Amino acid sequence: MNNKFEKIHLGCGQKHIEGWFHVDALEFPHIDHVGRVEDLSFIPDNSAKLVYACHLLEHFGRHTYKEALAEWFRVLAPGGVLRLAVPDFGAAAELYMSGNLPRGIEDVRGLVTGGQRDQYDFHGMIFDEADLSKALKEVGFAETRLWDWTKTEHSHIDDYSQAYLPHMDKENGRLVSLNIEAVKA
Repeated sequence: MNNKFEKIHLGCGQKHIEGWFHVDALEFPHIDHVGRVEDLSFIPDNSAKLVYACHLLEHFGRHTYKEALAEWFRVLAPGGVLRLAVPDFGAAAELYMSGNLPRGIEDVRGLVTGGQRDQYDFHGMIFDEADLSKALKEVGFAETRLWDWTKTEHSHIDDYSQAYLPHMDKENGRLVSLNIEAVKA
């Protein structure tokens, strides 16, 4: 039996990963379900092996992001993985404080506030590894680990999990995306 919810790409925008189920609040040709990513009531419990949310969680507020995590936890099967990428506040702060950014605060502004290109593109949260790992465990995940974007089946999709400063300098720049996975027991 084919499970169309085996791999879910949440908040994907214009990014399409072949063979995945795509959910976004905005309509694009490849979107399988147009709707809010924190309401996956159309997906049965324990259905997905992998849920991917790239630079999405930070768009929730400090009092609502754990509700989204809990909903994503619900749809994952035991042993399933929630793969997150969020702006790395520690990396952004360190780069800003170094004084070596060509455009100063402008180089990190989008990481903290969002791109603000549409009604959904505003950030309400900041994260570092310890804080996000703690939150993931609070909603029920058994373990967390960092993941390397170059070693995923979607590494060919140039999304924000590959965000570097200076911009697009993947050879010499600093990764400013916190890429963390959580495993459901």
